[in-house]
Amino acid sequence: MDSNDNFLHIKHLYNRAGFGISYPDLHQLSKKRRSKVVDALFKHRQETEELHLLSRDEFLSQQSLLASLGTKKEQTAEEKQQREDITKARNEKNRELNIRWIQQMMTTEDPFLEKMTLFWHGHFACRTNQPYYAQQLNNIQRTNALGSFKTLLIEVSKSPAMLDYLNNQQNRKGKPNENFSRELMELFTLGRGSYTENDIKQAARAFTGWAYNKSGDFEFNPRVHDDKEKTFFGQTGLFDGEAIIDLILAKPETATFICRKLYIFFVNDTPDENHVKELSDHFYKEKYDITAVMKKLFNADWFYEKANTGNKIKSPVELLVNMSREFYVTYNKPQVLIQLQTSLGQYLFNPPNVAGWAGGRNWIDSSSLMLRMKIPSLVLNDGLLDFNGKADPEDEAVIALNRRAKPKPVRSYVNAKADWEKFLASLPRDMKQTELATFLLQPVIGQKISTLVNTNQNLKNTAIAVTSMPEYQLC
Repeated sequence: MDSNDNFLHIKHLYNRAGFGISYPDLHQLSKKRRSKVVDALFKHRQETEELHLLSRDEFLSQQSLLASLGTKKEQTAEEKQQREDITKARNEKNRELNIRWIQQMMTTEDPFLEKMTLFWHGHFACRTNQPYYAQQLNNIQRTNALGSFKTLLIEVSKSPAMLDYLNNQQNRKGKPNENFSRELMELFTLGRGSYTENDIKQAARAFTGWAYNKSGDFEFNPRVHDDKEKTFFGQTGLFDGEAIIDLILAKPETATFICRKLYIFFVNDTPDENHVKELSDHFYKEKYDITAVMKKLFNADWFYEKANTGNKIKSPVELLVNMSREFYVTYNKPQVLIQLQTSLGQYLFNPPNVAGWAGGRNWIDSSSLMLRMKIPSLVLNDGLLDFNGKADPEDEAVIALNRRAKPKPVRSYVNAKADWEKFLASLPRDMKQTELATFLLQPVIGQKISTLVNTNQNLKNTAIAVTSMPEYQLC
């Protein structure tokens, strides 16, 4: 393979399998065979970096206090305040958990594992106001991100966050709740058209008794479990929840559904069904080994074809993490990361619904695109809005309000600092402006971009200009 092609292939691999790559690492890895670079992605760095913001003891203490307050018919003003304080503390911990995870993505030495966790976070979309449960589910997704899909599916299904979100706590014999069994098949495994309404009803009966206790642990309650025969996918038996999952996994349609979602996330928003079949046949044959199917995907020649490069819109989280890793950004007030996620439409741990974020072109609208293109100059230019030249109409009002005898740049709410010394030191001394643009952008740069960047006087200005282009929104 041509050395330049290998350079571009490795860059593409790391943009999709992670959140970009530094120039020195890219320079070194592009000297190796592509298959060797792919294999290295799966060699994890020591122990898995689980989130440990909330301790179990802290959670249990809070649960105990809530339980004591809940037994009283009338509460004193002090007790009402205690309950209110717990709610506030939970909300604050939820925000801290969000920040902790996005910062972990920005600093981890195993970005592929975090990228896979991000995929499963969207696939098994879930919301909970209990941060300990959210942390628990996130760690389940990370621990099993590249293991057995069956194990991941069972562990997610037994998590308090999911059991509560999809109402399986209320699923009892005689009064089955179908919410979990419906989403299990429609969104987590098979997709519409591969099951019947009766299959949903029968599966719901099988999952009766799946619940969690006050300690946040899965607990099977035989007293509310429907232990009578069920007929599911045309088979009759005394099926419990795990038996239902086995029957779902026995259908090749499950492998196809998962591989199509993997293809859309990692390859192209428009699935090539021949490629999906290639992946799903392998996934099914390998008994749902996630590592096996991801190696198959990253080693496929079609993954590196021009039709599949520089064609995907970065999700808000991918955009923020990619830029922050690339330029070694420090956020002096990390709370801004929540504001940015909210404004851009992807707030971690808070998906819009159980289907997760729609992704693709849905990431972009007129307002979000303007903000997306401003973020690099806000973050990389010491958090200051640069009003040199003609301002956007929405900025002109800000300028008017802040106009003085000697105008000063308006300080933005983004209080961040890029380590330019470290970034620039990582580049070749004789690097040309167009070479830097080619490195930072995934789409092939044309004459218009080349002409534009060549007018810049230094690499720092070039980097800010390039990251503010629409093309930087693509990976």
